[in-house]
Amino acid sequence: MKLVIINYGAGNIKSIQFAFKRLGVDAVLSNNPEEILAADKIIFPGVGEASSAMKMLKASGLSDLIPKLKQPVLGICLGMQLMCKTTEEGNTKGLGIFQTDVKRFDHSVKVPHMGWNVIKDLKSDLFKGLKENEYMYLVHSYYAEHCNETIAKTDYGLNYASALKHNNFYGVQFHPEKSGTEGAKILQNFLNL
Repeated sequence: MKLVIINYGAGNIKSIQFAFKRLGVDAVLSNNPEEILAADKIIFPGVGEASSAMKMLKASGLSDLIPKLKQPVLGICLGMQLMCKTTEEGNTKGLGIFQTDVKRFDHSVKVPHMGWNVIKDLKSDLFKGLKENEYMYLVHSYYAEHCNETIAKTDYGLNYASALKHNNFYGVQFHPEKSGTEGAKILQNFLNL
């Protein structure tokens, strides 16, 4: 299996690579369109600030390529947020894959939302073998609003979409690569899709 992690300068790439290596898969880092198109599965990571990440995607042409991909794609953290229509972070237009917007948490909660929290209302093969209310590791100040594509929810001051799915595109707000055994199950399930 050829697994490509999109390398566009805004990713938590090493921890994702190690997580897949533990599952027996060597992930290739690439920003080469031909290599990305030839992959069986794709990881779209992201750590950092949305508007600068989007600028890097546009500069490399990847902002046009990603929405057209046909194989399973998993967006992680900022990667998932950039797959939405818009984000309030830097008033950024996203890739428009998921039909929802990303908002900033209000002042009633501590930001960033950092540490362990549960995911619930699980609705996808991505969560096969996981029980409701499993703990996942999160670090984020912005959240995706619910939509028809919500496949997992989390509570933090409000209830938000902690995972989304549209056709071959999946997105998770949490970091499965940092979420122990249960996070590894999600990555394995993605490989099995």
